[in-house]
Amino acid sequence: MLAVLAQRRTWFAVAVIGGLLLMALWPDTLDVDVAQVTRGALVVTIDEEGRTRVRDRFVVSSPVTGRVLRIALEPGDRVARGAVLARVRPEAPALLDARTRAEAEAAADGARAALGRARAEEERAAAALAQAERELARSRRLVDAGVLPAQEADLRGTDAQLAREALEAAAFAVRAVAAELARVDARLAPVPRRPAGAPVAVTAPVDGIVLRRLRESESLVPAGEPLVEIGDLAELEIVVDLLSTDAARIREGARAEIDLGGQALTADALVRRIEPSGFTKLSALGVEEQRVNVILDMPGPAGGEDVALGDAYRVDVRIVVWEAADVVRVPTSALVREGEQWAVFVVDGGRARRTLVEIGRQNGRDAEVLAGPAAGARVVIHPGDALRDGSRVREEELAS
Repeated sequence: MLAVLAQRRTWFAVAVIGGLLLMALWPDTLDVDVAQVTRGALVVTIDEEGRTRVRDRFVVSSPVTGRVLRIALEPGDRVARGAVLARVRPEAPALLDARTRAEAEAAADGARAALGRARAEEERAAAALAQAERELARSRRLVDAGVLPAQEADLRGTDAQLAREALEAAAFAVRAVAAELARVDARLAPVPRRPAGAPVAVTAPVDGIVLRRLRESESLVPAGEPLVEIGDLAELEIVVDLLSTDAARIREGARAEIDLGGQALTADALVRRIEPSGFTKLSALGVEEQRVNVILDMPGPAGGEDVALGDAYRVDVRIVVWEAADVVRVPTSALVREGEQWAVFVVDGGRARRTLVEIGRQNGRDAEVLAGPAAGARVVIHPGDALRDGSRVREEELAS
């Protein structure tokens, strides 16, 4: 009886130890997030920040040197073509002081003397040319009579050509000295008196909005000084500077989507021009990058009634480089490397099966499946290091 009880205890102990070992060695069930492989549209874009820019910008400058009166227009004011933007009262040029006038008079005397010498040189060159032409004519007659060889006539012809060129040089010298004399005399000319209180009106060349007021207070400005900048906010374009490698993937006429201020407000745009020349720009990390400006047109109003875009506003741009209406898609977060290939974990019968997949185009969210799981298959999202081929899993399906 005691032997039977001892044997039963032994078998019970063996069963308990075996159960514990089985529990220890039994594979754990992993909780995983899954999503479906779907079929639908796939759009590949290049995302970058851009800025708006008025397409036709007009910088209105002062036509004369003078004192610009205070400009009352404010940035944002609408102006019509021909409207007065500013008024400039012309200022007489500064009078010459005694020293400057004496220097100018001395320069004028020197220029007159130089002009007389240049004209004398011109007369001498004219006389030399006349003599050379007479010698040439005489030599030709003697050559025709057989008195002189033909070489003598050639030498006289060369002398006449040199004399003719010397006369032309002397004439140019006279013109140069005469121009210098006119410049000096202009400094000494009396200043014409302008009627007082006759400012020049600076008008708008087109209809538009004042973008910037470059001068506000009354001040003295030279001719050509910018005063006001105007443009039409209804004609906006968007400038995006892309990496040259990304710009090479874009074609003119490509579709783009503009995010207007991050309030779920978007607008469509088209790529109008890709500039042929790039430029170097430092990134935020201090790395030199080759960038290219891409210009986009917005076919509709800039932002509509909900968003009013202006000049040099920041927008988010997504330029489409490839799109297809019907492809098999897998989330990029499900992809793992398998050597030189890609793989996904397909959930089948409570287990994760590692499956090779050939992918094509991809964006930041989905990838095109060229070969691999079909639409409807469930794949593990963000597979961890503990997940192996054949692991037991418990699904928690994510909303697509």
